[in-house]
Amino acid sequence: MFYFVGLMVLPSALPTFDGTRASYMEFTAIGIGVSAFLLLGLGRVALAVRGEQLMGTLESILMTPTAPSTIQLGSVFFDLLYVPLRTGLFLLVVATAFGLDFHPAGIAPAMLTLIVFIPFVWGLGILSAALTLTFRRGAGLVGLGAVSLGIFSGAYFPLTLVPAWLETLSQYNPIARAMDGIRSSLIGTSPWAGFASDMALLVPLSVTSLAIGLAAFRLALSRERRQGTLGLY
Repeated sequence: MFYFVGLMVLPSALPTFDGTRASYMEFTAIGIGVSAFLLLGLGRVALAVRGEQLMGTLESILMTPTAPSTIQLGSVFFDLLYVPLRTGLFLLVVATAFGLDFHPAGIAPAMLTLIVFIPFVWGLGILSAALTLTFRRGAGLVGLGAVSLGIFSGAYFPLTLVPAWLETLSQYNPIARAMDGIRSSLIGTSPWAGFASDMALLVPLSVTSLAIGLAAFRLALSRERRQGTLGLY
């Protein structure tokens, strides 16, 4: 579908990266890959907690002396490996099928950008799990916020087409910065050119997101233990 949509898009409406103008398929393939990475990574932690609730095993797991962070990491460790590999495989298949001109030299900075982006997504996922632990529902609120950020991150259209104030706000949107960094690496001729500036924003936001998520989960767990409602679902 996006391939045929791209046939109707004027090339001049698409952005350039280090002087290289992206085709619509190159532009949107990266947007689709990162968006899918965000939605998959966001849902896995909450689904793991909800699954344990429904099976009646959450209380026995959380009553062990295992640290909450260990439980969270263990529940999504496979996905921490699978989701980035899935994203990379998706881009490889799309690039091969549609003849996209992604530069091999940009793979390393693109992967590093994705790795730094993982704690941001994981932090939102843990926050979603905290809401699930407390309300047995409500994880969709975090998902809605993430989807909203994703829509205005330039996944499917250049941010130069949106109002100026929204384009300015997108400069502080970590999803937009991650997408822009990966696009610059894989499409531009200087893959490391904007890497430092992207990391300067992504690293503190990822650390903050992870810290907030862990704190929220600990508070939710403490509340459930205090009220004796861990076994309720």
